Amino acid sequence: MLDYHLHLWPHDQADVSLQLEQIADYCDRANAAGVVEIALTEHFFRFVQSEPIVAGLFDDADPALRASMRGYWDRHARNDLDLYVETAVAAKEAGLPVVVGLEVDFYRGRMDAVGRLLDGYPFDVLLGSVHWIDAWRFDDFDPLSMGEWSTRQVDACWDAYADAIDELAASGACDVLAHPDLIKVAGHVPERPEEWWDRLAEAAASSGMAAEVSSAGWVKPCSEQYPARGLLDRLVARGVGLTTASDAHNLDRVADRADDLRALLSSAGVDQLVGFESRKPRVVPVGPAPAPGEGR
Repeated sequence: MLDYHLHLWPHDQADVSLQLEQIADYCDRANAAGVVEIALTEHFFRFVQSEPIVAGLFDDADPALRASMRGYWDRHARNDLDLYVETAVAAKEAGLPVVVGLEVDFYRGRMDAVGRLLDGYPFDVLLGSVHWIDAWRFDDFDPLSMGEWSTRQVDACWDAYADAIDELAASGACDVLAHPDLIKVAGHVPERPEEWWDRLAEAAASSGMAAEVSSAGWVKPCSEQYPARGLLDRLVARGVGLTTASDAHNLDRVADRADDLRALLSSAGVDQLVGFESRKPRVVPVGPAPAPGEGR
């Protein structure tokens, strides 16, 4: 098993001191759950290097949403990508079962610029994710963001999300589609989601990207893993490689519900995952659950 989606600090914490000890603790907790390798994947928007990419992107958005997004960026984009990568590389060189990664949020029309910037770093894996539609952060549970759901048609939201996934996947900037049906996070799903499941699965398959199977949705209003079983089956049928993930933002959630993910994969006929090194895929067995007392 893998945990290929881990953050080193919570969303409500902006300025951080990166420590190898924290990464070692993540590895120990993952190992105890039968996870053989973790990926450190902090959000690109956490780093000052994202500012030139984002500049002006939301200028034409609704004023309230634009102001909210500007405040969000000012609050989070305070850290140095170079230092983050150096710390992750140091953990890897110290022998920890770590790969160096980043979660790259979607920027409409600017993924080529993102790719050029990130090509200069020794990343092993880049996650691609869609967390906002224009300036609407649809998975942020603040009143403004959640209030948008009452003004929009669910099908239209899923259309816009699928359009963003299509562009993200086609850009070639990333290796794995993170939480591929995140648009359902607040519990809003079309009556017949099969059309969008087909689109999302095709985006992954046609681009050669892997897709993430994540336990994070089980603690959200949608109350199910990402992706939904219908989408997972479509990904498997199209031969899309899979990673597994917790999307943890603290130690307690690392490798969360790894056994449940293992059982889900088994029921879908999946016995191997895709790991990455220098952005090249390699096979990783799902592996059995650890016996009591096993681990580092």
